[in-house]
Amino acid sequence: MTWKSGRSSICPKTLDESCSAAPPETPAELRIEEVYRAEWGRLLALLVSRTRRLDLAEDGLAEAFARAAARWPIDGTPANPAGWLYTTAHRQVVGRIRAEAIAGRKAPLLAVSPSWVRPDDVPVELEDDRLHLILLCCHPALPSESRSALALRLVMGTSTEEIARLFLVSTATMAARLTRAKKKIVQAGIPLGGPFEDEFGLRLDEVCRTVYLAFTAGYAPGTGPDLLRADLAGDAVRLATVLHTLLPEAAQVRATLALLLLQHARRAARVCDGALVTLADQDRSLWRQEEIRAGLRLLDGLHTEVGYAEEVRLQALIAAEHARAIAPEATNWAMIASHYATLEAMTGSGIIRLNRAVAVAEAESPTAGLALLVGLEEILPGNHRVAAVRAELASRAGKLELAQASYRTAISLCTNEIERAHLITRLAALRTSGSLER
Repeated sequence: MTWKSGRSSICPKTLDESCSAAPPETPAELRIEEVYRAEWGRLLALLVSRTRRLDLAEDGLAEAFARAAARWPIDGTPANPAGWLYTTAHRQVVGRIRAEAIAGRKAPLLAVSPSWVRPDDVPVELEDDRLHLILLCCHPALPSESRSALALRLVMGTSTEEIARLFLVSTATMAARLTRAKKKIVQAGIPLGGPFEDEFGLRLDEVCRTVYLAFTAGYAPGTGPDLLRADLAGDAVRLATVLHTLLPEAAQVRATLALLLLQHARRAARVCDGALVTLADQDRSLWRQEEIRAGLRLLDGLHTEVGYAEEVRLQALIAAEHARAIAPEATNWAMIASHYATLEAMTGSGIIRLNRAVAVAEAESPTAGLALLVGLEEILPGNHRVAAVRAELASRAGKLELAQASYRTAISLCTNEIERAHLITRLAALRTSGSLER
């Protein structure tokens, strides 16, 4: 395994290029949200790399965004929003470090130069250190259940609530995990930067999991008005691309990038006029064929692996079956169900069983799919998709009372506005027609 370079830039753009002046018609509040989504991870990584203070960098950047929310609507959006935020946050961090040094408590931590704090202190180019920040978050000294979650919070700016949903724990539990992990980094003095090659290999599975979780957070947001956060999902694809550039021969890296490309290629067809479009109804002419071809090329040549590399390879093979089908009826559901069965045996994942139930329903019968859903509520408590899948399969099997009750349960649990609207529409159609077409 060869790590090709010490640093890499996913988006080698200047601050002015990545965040040019907002057009007059863009409200400052929306502009702040856009900059947050695009620049949080890069700004935080740069602050940590320059100050070596993760604990202060996150607080300083949060304060900078809070000041922007207060000032930009009045003063107008600056020509260089990311540079303004970086300078404001950097001054906050340096001020705190100086106060600590003056008090004599942590003088050795004064790792910044006073010359960095100037009125025109805007870096010419915002280097992308997010991959190094992920490596920091995936350090083996941190608890395994906190690594990916911390990387999502720090690198992608994903909310604690959204991370808790991804990990199937309460928000309070996740907040406590994140706090403990950040304290551990500071107290243990875990460095920011590329590890040695052997240590990098040990962290690689966790890094790939983190990238895929970041993609999942964008591809299937749990709350809010968006069904798809293409910016967040695209960020994860870019991180996977950088990782593949560094380690082109690593099977888990290659399979991860293939999986993300094959899934992300369908983004333009997932929503139409603000409504969810199911896979069977998507306009496949909108799928990005160049990304599908790239994903299939990456997948070609990968053979049976072990551990996480095999898990992600199987998921990529499933995505490839969908991508190859020129029409819904051309999908090889039997092969997909077989891959899911292998995955479930490897992982014991409830989500995998849920997906397998859908594939088995298509390959065999809705009744066979329903049988695989038994007991999943206990494994995936509060997950609305269990009830949604049961409702769909029950309606196809002619079990209309079960279908209606399941739709009502799914609607009560669903917090994503577009998905909830889709479920309400399906329930209304079921009540009207007495059944649902496939």
